[in-house]
Amino acid sequence: MTIAFVFPGQGAQTIGMGKALAEAFPAAKSVFEEVDDALGEKLSDLIWEGEIETLTLTQNAQPALMATSIAAMKALEAEGITIEKAGFVAGHSLGEYSALAAAGAISLADTARLLRTRGQAMQSAVPVGVGAMAALLGLDFATVKEVAAEAAAEGEVVQAANDNDPTQVVVSGHKAAVERAAEIAKSRGAKRAVMLPVSAPFHCALMQPAADVMAEALTAVEIQAPKVPLIANVRADEVTDPALIRELLVEQVTGSVRWRESVQAMAAKGVTEFWEIGAGKALSGMIRKIDRSLASRQVGTDADVKAALEA
Repeated sequence: MTIAFVFPGQGAQTIGMGKALAEAFPAAKSVFEEVDDALGEKLSDLIWEGEIETLTLTQNAQPALMATSIAAMKALEAEGITIEKAGFVAGHSLGEYSALAAAGAISLADTARLLRTRGQAMQSAVPVGVGAMAALLGLDFATVKEVAAEAAAEGEVVQAANDNDPTQVVVSGHKAAVERAAEIAKSRGAKRAVMLPVSAPFHCALMQPAADVMAEALTAVEIQAPKVPLIANVRADEVTDPALIRELLVEQVTGSVRWRESVQAMAAKGVTEFWEIGAGKALSGMIRKIDRSLASRQVGTDADVKAALEA
């Protein structure tokens, strides 16, 4: 059995996530303390006792979800399940940063600061209300790319942003163009088209200002070769070279998250079980839809850590 450790993206956040881990494992608690120090604020208070609307703000959700993932990873490591037990690491969008931190490629403090910068830059790249995202259900990625091309009229942007699984592709761009894409998708046989409650149109060309910010921020950060290979979002293939990782993290801001292909690539390389490290279980649901022969496990609480040890 070959295991991949995978790390969730935005949308998985909940108030209280990681608190039980911090109470049960000193190594997990120290993660939240280090992130608080790196950001110069008590993000942990917001995560455990704050308002969900504030936690969901992109600039807060991104470092918070990363902190929860790394706390779960540190709890596993305290019990002897180290990152080297995995054949690969991967993450969905911001989860790619969590994967790199877990694999020792970027320090925890640098990762927290990068994600705060990334969240702020992505939020400010497009004025609120100008952009939108929609999940198109029941169409494959190739068809959605055709839908997006047809909907991108009058100079407006709309792109296939997230190839999540065979039943769900997310489009992103100008609000009117995304709404057109949703209507076109229905005419092409989509089961549903759901506008997403997001504050900005992520993973499309409108995010170029944020990509420029991240290009500058990443030049100031040391990146080392990860202890296990990363399956990168925009390539759906393994990468270990620090210079290439830096380039792909910039490209990721405007590029598609090729999650379906990433899971398929890991399966082709021998992965049979995926451990979702951190909050929620969205990735496990996607993995089941991509390939029902693949096993998955969530590791986000102290009980999950104990169950993983028993397994």
